[in-house]
Amino acid sequence: MIKNPRLKLFIDFLCMTFGAATAAFAIEEFLVPCTILDGGVVGIGIIISTLSKIPLSILTICLNIPFLIFGAKKLGKMFIIKSAYSMAVFSVFLEVFAPLQNVTQEYLLAVCFGGVILGAGVGIVIKFGGCLDGTETAAILINKKFHFSVGGFVLICNVIIFALAGIVLNSFDRAMYSLLTYFITSKILDIVESGMEQTKAAMIITNDAKEISEKIYTRLGRTVTIMEGEGLVSGKKVVLYCVLTRFEIHELKDIIKTIDSSAFIAVSDVSEIIGNHVKKSGILPKETQAEKEDKK
Repeated sequence: MIKNPRLKLFIDFLCMTFGAATAAFAIEEFLVPCTILDGGVVGIGIIISTLSKIPLSILTICLNIPFLIFGAKKLGKMFIIKSAYSMAVFSVFLEVFAPLQNVTQEYLLAVCFGGVILGAGVGIVIKFGGCLDGTETAAILINKKFHFSVGGFVLICNVIIFALAGIVLNSFDRAMYSLLTYFITSKILDIVESGMEQTKAAMIITNDAKEISEKIYTRLGRTVTIMEGEGLVSGKKVVLYCVLTRFEIHELKDIIKTIDSSAFIAVSDVSEIIGNHVKKSGILPKETQAEKEDKK
């Protein structure tokens, strides 16, 4: 584990650069030549670029800006910075790879290899705290307010985009190839990032439970279950349990490290949630509400 925060941040941005470049290579050298769409904003950009001949790099930046502005106040500052950086690097490399000779014109090869390389690139970006597509930013915001999964929202958006592409481009076989590419990309992203569609559960053992739980609530909009525990060697401890999405894991780690660098964190996959999954509302936690009343 890298303890120097500046070195860690540098490595994060370096890896996001590599991931964004890898994703751009897959788009320009495999998918675009065969008119196979990626999902989300990039997919919309490919449609517009095909019809208008506007460079995909410019469209990607322009289409993503509204999502970044909309999410700036709701999502973490570092998440927005990393996402904006990843999107900018992605657009630059789209321009770099555009003039190069295409790797293949065979649709099946483009779908398989393009999907694998794209999934790896996007997975690396997400793993280190960034985001390449505005629809994922919108999905996170919707996930914070409603009981609708990030993966489910992105899938619905992509199905609509692919269906629209089939109508506009008058080629439903391209739409089906695009949908197949999306499934391959999602699976590879699963492997790289470890758990795209699965909800995550975090168990945190710390001496600063109150401050951490309030930070999680205010910054991520997630409530925390507080339990008492006792270590064999360390003695009495407080255990926090929180359910969140894969996009919020990186932010959770940052919250905990800034408050209690010695905290123990265990993150696991959650295959199913039964019952109410409480998220942030206008009601403050009991202790915070009481403190607020005391101040009055």
